[in-house]
Amino acid sequence: MARSSATRLLSSIRYKTNTIALLIFDGGALSSSSGGRRAMSTAARAKEEKEAWWKESMGRMRNIGISAHIDSGKTTLTERVLFYTGRIHEIHEVRGRDGVGAKMDSMDLEREKGITIQSAATYCTWSGYQINIIDTPGHVDFTIEVERALRVLDGAILVLCSVGGVQSQSITVDRQMRRYEVPRLAFINKLDRMGADPWKVLNQARSKLRHHSAAVQIPIGLEEEFQGLVDLVELKAYYFHGPNGEDVVASDIPSNIESLVAEKRRELIEVVSEVDDQLAETFLNDEWQSIGATIARKFVPVYMGSVQNKGVQPLLDGVLDYLPCPTEVENHALDQNNSEEKVLLSGTPAGPLVALAFKLEEGRFGQLTYLRIYEGVIKKGEYIININTGKKIKVPRLVRMHSDEMEDIQEAHAGQIVAVFGVDCASGDTFTDGSVRYTMTSMNVPEPVMSLAVSPFSKALNRFQKEDPTFRVGLDAESGQTIISGMGELHLDIYVERIRREYKVDAKVGKPRVNFRETVTQRAEFDYLHKKQSGGQGQYGRVCGYIEPLPMGSATKFEFDNMIIGQAVPSNFIPAIEKGFKEASNSGSLIGHPVENIRIVLTDGASHAVDSSELAFKLAAIYAFRQCYAAAKPVILEPVMLVELKVPTEFQGTVTGDINKRKGMIVGNDQDGDDTVIAAHVPLNNMFGYSTSLRSMTQGKGEFTMEYLEHAAVSQDVQTQLVNTYKASKGSE
Repeated sequence: MARSSATRLLSSIRYKTNTIALLIFDGGALSSSSGGRRAMSTAARAKEEKEAWWKESMGRMRNIGISAHIDSGKTTLTERVLFYTGRIHEIHEVRGRDGVGAKMDSMDLEREKGITIQSAATYCTWSGYQINIIDTPGHVDFTIEVERALRVLDGAILVLCSVGGVQSQSITVDRQMRRYEVPRLAFINKLDRMGADPWKVLNQARSKLRHHSAAVQIPIGLEEEFQGLVDLVELKAYYFHGPNGEDVVASDIPSNIESLVAEKRRELIEVVSEVDDQLAETFLNDEWQSIGATIARKFVPVYMGSVQNKGVQPLLDGVLDYLPCPTEVENHALDQNNSEEKVLLSGTPAGPLVALAFKLEEGRFGQLTYLRIYEGVIKKGEYIININTGKKIKVPRLVRMHSDEMEDIQEAHAGQIVAVFGVDCASGDTFTDGSVRYTMTSMNVPEPVMSLAVSPFSKALNRFQKEDPTFRVGLDAESGQTIISGMGELHLDIYVERIRREYKVDAKVGKPRVNFRETVTQRAEFDYLHKKQSGGQGQYGRVCGYIEPLPMGSATKFEFDNMIIGQAVPSNFIPAIEKGFKEASNSGSLIGHPVENIRIVLTDGASHAVDSSELAFKLAAIYAFRQCYAAAKPVILEPVMLVELKVPTEFQGTVTGDINKRKGMIVGNDQDGDDTVIAAHVPLNNMFGYSTSLRSMTQGKGEFTMEYLEHAAVSQDVQTQLVNTYKASKGSE
């Protein structure tokens, strides 16, 4: 597709900026006089040429992610991008009915279920630019895959469905993009579907996502009459011919939509002028360049189309025009030699190597570690240092990923996403060349909300735990069972299925259980003396103080404050007291689950010159906690999920009644065409097997998504039931 004059101007501005940066970078070694040039050594000229090549090559690179709600068309969009850029030569559908499936869904389970489970990386070339793409899952159970992708990317495409609009998971991934300050484009997909309404979706993006957004395209027709798109910047109509829409034909704007084009172009100018008056001026002077506003996350350009065959090529142009290259975003590292002071990375290959391991996979040849290189160069055969462990490691094999295929490369530089084999590390580790001790901040890892008992199979479980930080493995001290925890039923089901398939082991699975927590609701005093005499040195430690709940929304779950004035308890015993309280809070007396949102304040105590020890004070703290816990009126907390349902209006009453029966609280009720969209807060413990119930209630037409919202107190009757069950299980041992 022909790039616009505005785009060519943008490219030239970028190129000029790079050249200026190069002159400054060289620290004045490059003289403008001809005499200075003649004096320049061959080595300096070679260095300058190499730097110029680096800057040009990095300016022509984009690292993007594609994120969206389930079934919005992320993987299909990636498949079309690979086809139009010549990376693949045939298009296969996501559900894999033809026995092949989408390129980016390489796992058999993904092809069978028609969902993305693992994020997958690939790369392609468009208009002389290299685009590295990570396709991410839409299901909330695999949210860690989205977290780690967005942590290392420079830009993203948020795909929205023109029929479904802004759905629950759209809000979640947008929140994740904000967390990592990722500039983004929005793409409104499925304009050829019944009920498509891009303007409704655009308004939802502004109200629900608080996007400062405007359409840069408008559709020519909708639903079965969707024919092409009008570019509001170039004022040109584009049609997509050929069996797969590969031939893009520019034409004049159809006369019947000229007034709509004028209205939406005016709206675009208004939105842009709110961000920056100068931008609106450049727009009117036909020198449109809004990349700065997009990078600063002040403006979200909205593209439109259908990933089946219309609108993907202009979206690719938009990625080049609006999303930043690696040197246009700021990345910071923490200097371990200087009290973790923030250091701004140059983002160029000229600096020392700094790379982040953001994803691990067990491949055919051992552990495959995905790296984002933030600065410097990594070469095959050279040594790198894992700053988190201090280990020196040789890079045996360096590859670029194309879904599950690999291409061996000799070196990679800043801005690239590559993978290495045979490097033992954890997700979130930072690698350098040894000249600096920088670490990158890691990604946000949500706490698991559901557990399953499985017959132990340590090799598989250890591997999965290493690959996925939200998948946890533990041992139930009471039953001796191996417990796996994750983000939901589907998450755990997938891992159990993978054990069966990949390790040929029939894993026996127990009933799913919810990760309850305990907390206190009022202040309670403690005064405990631990005294033991047993011939020789005894044990002596007294602790006094109080326990109280932390305020709502507190950033920490456990706080310990030493308020002792003087030396009633020697300061070297205080860490042991804190350790004792922490240990005691791992298991509350109601149902044996961890105690959260508590503050413990130490106000007094006593010690003995001979018999006091760290062990004595640690035990005193443990017993003091148990002594005052009941007086603090403890309650059980259960995970509450935000559930969003979309059901035909005729079934609204039945579905709402069922939510109420499950002790859910309806918090939203909207009409979307013939469907009703219900938002509710429902305890996770009451959501087991809900997909089957919803199918039978709605004749298979209803759908729902759920994600963790918070831990909230259970009702008194549920608490009594849980405590009695726990006591009965303890008594039967």
